[in-house]
Amino acid sequence: MKLALIGYGKMGRMIEQVAVGRGHEIVCIIDVDNQEDFGSDAFRSADVAIEFTAPHVAYDNCMKAFRQGVKVVSGSTGWMAEHGDEVSRLCREEGQTLFWSSNFSLGVAVFSAVNKYLARIMNRFGDYDVRMEEVHHVHKLDAPSGTAITLAEGILANLDRKTKWTKGTLLAPDGTVSGTDDCAPDELPVDSIRRGEVPGIHSVIYDSEADRITITHDAHNRKGFALGAVLAAEYTAAHTGLLTMDDLFQF
Repeated sequence: MKLALIGYGKMGRMIEQVAVGRGHEIVCIIDVDNQEDFGSDAFRSADVAIEFTAPHVAYDNCMKAFRQGVKVVSGSTGWMAEHGDEVSRLCREEGQTLFWSSNFSLGVAVFSAVNKYLARIMNRFGDYDVRMEEVHHVHKLDAPSGTAITLAEGILANLDRKTKWTKGTLLAPDGTVSGTDDCAPDELPVDSIRRGEVPGIHSVIYDSEADRITITHDAHNRKGFALGAVLAAEYTAAHTGLLTMDDLFQF
């Protein structure tokens, strides 16, 4: 399979390593200093482009790829809330293809399935309140993380007593704390912590007067995310439309 990479930071380099190791060819690499290569023959020859950049440029990157007739796998978070309806329309009505996920890790896919199942169980036990916490490296721009939002939405869809998630506290790299966990009974607070080079830790906590139940996914490095992105690209090459991890991993 021929792949293009959009974004060549730590994730882009790891994806390149994993993709080449699986026998794929990298035909084009686009970063901030060569945006004109979106119009190149090399980019147009790609079966799929894998996009890992930043929230403020991800949508434009996808649109540029679509205009060249190239399918996209995107792991950039913090932009789909604003542009998701338009992207969905393009995939539905104009034949474009986007595989989007807030997290490509197989472990997170399993964790997400467990999270939804646990929420359904906890419908029976109203004494437990629920909150979430996510920890990421100091370079991450969005808070809460896209993965945390996806997990929160999984809880809301399965736990009747919660109707919306809300930003909780944010512990910044300099130790300052902003925000609050003070929220309405039907709200699910999501706390964020930014420290060091943490790839990603997500925890869901059910707490009662009697005890606490916690489930956690703790990423050791970025390799799991990179492998998942390449697996998603392999799937996307043979499918069309707006695709997600639920299509790739049907638990």
